[in-house]
Amino acid sequence: MSIISTMYAGASGLNAHSDAMGIVSDNIANVNTVGFKKSRANFADVLGGTMRGKGVGQGSMVNSVQTSFLQGSFLGTGNTTDLAIGGDGFFVVNGTFNGVNNNFYTRNGAFTLDEDGFVQNTDGLKVQGYASDGAGGVANALSDLQIDTGSIQPNATAEMSIVANLDAEQAVSGVTWDPLDPSNTSDFSTAVTVYDSLGIEHQVEVYFQKTAASPNATWDYHVMAPGAELDPASATPLVELGSGTATFGTDGSLTSYDLTSVTANWLGADSADIALDFGSDTANGGTGVDGITQYALESSVSFMSQDGHTSGDLAGLAINDAGILTGMFSNGQQRTLGQVALAKFASNDGLNRAGSSLFASTTDSGQAVVGTAGTGGRGTVISGSLEASNVDLAQQFVEMISLQRGFQSNSRSITTADEMLGDVLAIKR
Repeated sequence: MSIISTMYAGASGLNAHSDAMGIVSDNIANVNTVGFKKSRANFADVLGGTMRGKGVGQGSMVNSVQTSFLQGSFLGTGNTTDLAIGGDGFFVVNGTFNGVNNNFYTRNGAFTLDEDGFVQNTDGLKVQGYASDGAGGVANALSDLQIDTGSIQPNATAEMSIVANLDAEQAVSGVTWDPLDPSNTSDFSTAVTVYDSLGIEHQVEVYFQKTAASPNATWDYHVMAPGAELDPASATPLVELGSGTATFGTDGSLTSYDLTSVTANWLGADSADIALDFGSDTANGGTGVDGITQYALESSVSFMSQDGHTSGDLAGLAINDAGILTGMFSNGQQRTLGQVALAKFASNDGLNRAGSSLFASTTDSGQAVVGTAGTGGRGTVISGSLEASNVDLAQQFVEMISLQRGFQSNSRSITTADEMLGDVLAIKR
């Protein structure tokens, strides 16, 4: 190698170390960038010819820049729409970025809702996912993830259930049932709040009266509603919607009950047929102990439910580890609003940095395989957290020192070659 070649080899080393220093500086600059993945410079030697049949080096160069996709630490934010990925995978966002309209992939889950309910990132790109199918699940087609922020419609009660015990030691009633005086002509009562088609609440009361103790215990029950809330309206405080009889076996189990539904003509709303669920009676093959029973315990209700509700506004969001968004409404209802999609690649190293913590797919990375979190090797979604940059400052400073020394050494080789060249010129003088 000639002296001039030595100077050029040193210059190539300066350039290579300058490029590598730029990569380290970029890593340090993004130490607090959410979802950032550090890069490193891979050096390679440069051959400039042969000497005595052997290859002679002509310096070095940065052969490639490799991105490290090691997991970053999680930063708790408490914001529901801030998402992180535990494991492999990327969020999918779509839109125009730097003049390119396409899908991009990111680990930065700092998402917000726009005025139309679309989930978007800080650059306004739409997060991709699966929309709600309206039946408690999600659709199969990938689309812009949009949250329905509107109120939900009321739902009229179609079924009411009661789990209770009627006291087996209760004496047979000695009075005749009087719908005008239900409290004093019954042995036990309970009330269930139901809803009409407008979402208006109504109190349906059920009165129980023991009418026989043997051979099987028998209780009559009467379902009543406020007279002023029925059509036609009645001045009577409570109007009977229907009555039935329940019988119990010697073991306290429910043998049968004959009134299984009532009809309520609510004032100003649709007429409602309300099914009565007092449990599975033994006459129809049930257990007889999963609803109303008769044991030697004080009469009491342990559980009651109905399937209606009033209208409600969206009061909050929850996102589970599968990326399913659940809306929590002011009326106590919860509904699935969509699901965040994740993408997985055959080779993350083949992804191309696009800026703003975004990556673009290439032929080296392979096509994105999009699916749901926790499936197909994809990681899980962590709500209320963000993934921090995976840059290790201590490591980067060590790398910086090493590159600085390498740069100095290459500059020294150039000055040494210059001195040698000066000695050559001095020979002529």
